[in-house]
Amino acid sequence: MSAQAHIRRLLALLAAAIMLATTPVQANETEITVGVYHFPPIASVDDKGAATGLLGDLLQELEQAHPSVSFRVFHTSPKRRYLDFDAGLYDVIFFESPDWGWTDKEVDISRPILADEELYVALRKPGRDTSFFDDLQSRSIVAISGYHYGFTGYETDNSLLEQKFDIEFSDSHIRNINLIKADRPSVAEVAIVSYSYLQRHLDRHPEDWNKLLISDNPDQRYQLSIVARKGGAASADEMLRLLAPLVDNGRYRQLVEHWGLKLPAGFLTSFEAP
Repeated sequence: MSAQAHIRRLLALLAAAIMLATTPVQANETEITVGVYHFPPIASVDDKGAATGLLGDLLQELEQAHPSVSFRVFHTSPKRRYLDFDAGLYDVIFFESPDWGWTDKEVDISRPILADEELYVALRKPGRDTSFFDDLQSRSIVAISGYHYGFTGYETDNSLLEQKFDIEFSDSHIRNINLIKADRPSVAEVAIVSYSYLQRHLDRHPEDWNKLLISDNPDQRYQLSIVARKGGAASADEMLRLLAPLVDNGRYRQLVEHWGLKLPAGFLTSFEAP
């Protein structure tokens, strides 16, 4: 090989190396930031910052089904989730009802992909039946701060609710159930707990079946959607297209049922990716 040919070959190799170094990595070409708050068993965040519950499992399955997509978890709170969204700190939030303060924001909202309800819980006592829940304004109530409840008209301002009800706030369903079981009526006579959380609790603590009085009528029934920022990393329709393979192969239904949750009526027969 002549000296000139050798130089040309070296220059070609150098040009190829430069091109490789400057070409974007395609493995995770789309990163979507997901807002997550404590909403068990649907979602929560562990001490390592990873999503848990149904959402944690779903994000893992979505990344496996779509290697070019990755999800980054942004830990928010029930009350702070709107401020953090407005500040642009996350792109998408899963499992929200439009009634929970989203309709006046610049968002895309998917069709419902999950269903659940919330029930009133009290201590079971002789002579007490579900009529105990008929007049909540006469009861001391313990609830989760920042959650939307039917009996409050979806109001979440703690100070306004404290003016209208004898209500105490916490951030833990198990604490609220334990307050009911402690039989301290001046603190808590009624707690509001989701059906899915309550069923998991009773599976783990079957002795509580005889201790707890549970309402026949729910505080609310909700159908939950994906809420996405308009013009963000992914629209609501794009999120449904990501979900579609897991719906088609039955994996999404398996995840939902594993966590004691339900799909909206007719979801599987009517689901079509946009």
